[in-house]
Amino acid sequence: MNTNSDNNYFLSRGCSQAPDSHQKNDNVYKHNCSKLDTYDWLKNIPIPETQAKFDCIEIRFKNSRKEFYRTVPELNLIVGDFVAVEASPGHDIGIVSLTGELVRLQMKKKNVNPKSEEIKKVYRKARPNDIEKWLAATELENPTMLKARKIAADLKLEMKINDVEYQGDKTKVIFYYTAEERVDFRELIKIFAEKFMIRIEMRQIGVRQEACRLGGIGSCGRELCCSTWLTNFCSVSTNSARNQQLPLNPQKLAGQCGKLKCCLNYENDCYIDALKEFPSKNINLKTKKGEAIHQKNDLLSKTVWYSYIDDPSNLLAIPLKEVWKIIELNKKNNFPESLNGFAKTEGKIEFFENAVGQDDLTRFDKLK
Repeated sequence: MNTNSDNNYFLSRGCSQAPDSHQKNDNVYKHNCSKLDTYDWLKNIPIPETQAKFDCIEIRFKNSRKEFYRTVPELNLIVGDFVAVEASPGHDIGIVSLTGELVRLQMKKKNVNPKSEEIKKVYRKARPNDIEKWLAATELENPTMLKARKIAADLKLEMKINDVEYQGDKTKVIFYYTAEERVDFRELIKIFAEKFMIRIEMRQIGVRQEACRLGGIGSCGRELCCSTWLTNFCSVSTNSARNQQLPLNPQKLAGQCGKLKCCLNYENDCYIDALKEFPSKNINLKTKKGEAIHQKNDLLSKTVWYSYIDDPSNLLAIPLKEVWKIIELNKKNNFPESLNGFAKTEGKIEFFENAVGQDDLTRFDKLK
């Protein structure tokens, strides 16, 4: 069963290939640069003899689903083992992704109480018949998703089925979907139950989670952050773009999911701190030549651009320190002759906008 088509079902589960029910499968689970992989930096540090081994482990399932389960020392589980765990109903098959004291820190990070009775149990290591049934169930995921999409389209439901995950014992299937509004899928569940003869569970996810599951390439040329390392999706507003003085162009600010790019928040705090050093945009600089209004800030070079009210096309780049000096002079009713003595450079405003988002074709030519 180790064919290329079979392997595709297990890439989203962290496996390099499909497991074999009659082999040890020691090298199936792989560590890679994904957000679900964790480096156990406590692996080679022995615990005190008086301390009992932590009884919880982390188990990975399809895509971004990872959960904590309680185990017993007799199983002696290691990373990469296939295990049968408690599910509702029946049991599920997962892969051990983390063991030891680092699991305690992970549970603390995710606000999971290790002593909670709601933590499910690990039944046993997966037997050959467990893996065979799991392999048969995973092969049904893609065909089931295509059939489910057609049924939802025939019912004219405003929803999109993004992913399907079968439980390891083939007693339940989870349909992940996105929808802009509330969807009445009671009739859909009846048809699914008659068509697939299995227990149905519907889970709605957001568009950011959808992009996380499907993956893709961003405008930066790299793989999407949400599908590689980003786990917490924070709200992104246009204020982040304003703080960084980015053009409010929806086509450039939107990601693959159609929402504002998550990377707008990465450097937003640095820009907010840097803007505290700059004067308010409503403060005008007064000189004997005329009054100058604020045009833009250059946070990296700590430069503020001003222009006279009667000559708005003439831009003056004034260092931040000089701007504060002029403001202090104006407070004392002292007005300099002009801003030219404080400015580093002058420039002209070009009254056109490159709406296509392309640069000049000769931008890479060497100047003679």
